[in-house]
Amino acid sequence: MCDSRCGEEDATQDCAVSTADSLISLPFATIDIEDVCEVTDVPQINSKRREEKDSIKNKQVKKKKTKHKNYQPNYFLSIPITSKKITGGIKTLQSAIIQQDERLAKAMVGDGSFHLTLLVMQLLSEDEVNIGVDALSQLKPSVEDVLQGRRLTLPFQGTDTFGNQVGFVKLADGDHIPPLLEIAEIAKRTFQEKGVLAGETRSYKPHLTFMKLSKAPWLRKHGVKKIDPKWYEKFSNHRFGEETLYRIDLCSMEKKKQSNGYYHCESSIVVGDKNGGEPDDAELVRLSKRLVESAVLKAVQQYLEETQSKKQPGDGSSGKAEEADRSGSDVGNNRK
Repeated sequence: MCDSRCGEEDATQDCAVSTADSLISLPFATIDIEDVCEVTDVPQINSKRREEKDSIKNKQVKKKKTKHKNYQPNYFLSIPITSKKITGGIKTLQSAIIQQDERLAKAMVGDGSFHLTLLVMQLLSEDEVNIGVDALSQLKPSVEDVLQGRRLTLPFQGTDTFGNQVGFVKLADGDHIPPLLEIAEIAKRTFQEKGVLAGETRSYKPHLTFMKLSKAPWLRKHGVKKIDPKWYEKFSNHRFGEETLYRIDLCSMEKKKQSNGYYHCESSIVVGDKNGGEPDDAELVRLSKRLVESAVLKAVQQYLEETQSKKQPGDGSSGKAEEADRSGSDVGNNRK
């Protein structure tokens, strides 16, 4: 058909290009173009583009894998457990286990460290820690939107393990689970949007850890390779008590713990009301500091005002005041 319409060589080449253009628009354009009109540029261009896209994709996947491989959480969001009933019950549980094997004392979570983990993350510098503090502050209104003025009470009942390596007190089922999971998801999203590596590959399962064999790795060499359910069978359905969500802390896994045994805390937000309950030790410390600071500032301010009033020129009242002070001092000395 091409020969009949084009008698000359130039016309034939124009015809070939026209035919190639029409073929390119079809789904199978890159299959038979070379055979029909000896056009080879299109498949080569498409091939190069595919190679470039594959190269970019492979680099992104490799970067993501490297990033995930180096992901070692060193910070976490903590809901501190301050209920004396819960902490007392855990101590009783720990004592019962230690009585069966004293070596297990080294595997117990220390007093003051009891908490519910909301989110884990990686913060490698002071700048990243500051970003984490900002993210926690930003999280506060979102948590309050979930609570809508209600108290979130967390009941703990029974015991279990993760792979017989970590022993924990279980969070009981109930209506409190959905809002807690929602808060955890919002926290994860809030920190990730700030560029923080946060979260775990496994699904979030709230729990209250009371022992970890990893705290005493030498136990494995002495035959203690897993937590025996018989150690805590009397507590398998024990009601430990309830904790009200009141505070969320940004804590370090590596920095030195506080004197009360709780983790080093970078920042905190208050997200509820303890319903008139007694404040915990940390809250009392913060309140005491605020009262002392307020008193000191008030005293300094009063001193400055008095000093300035004495220096101001007047009707001689300041001089009289100084004379009165000296005379009063003389009288006091005579009495002594």
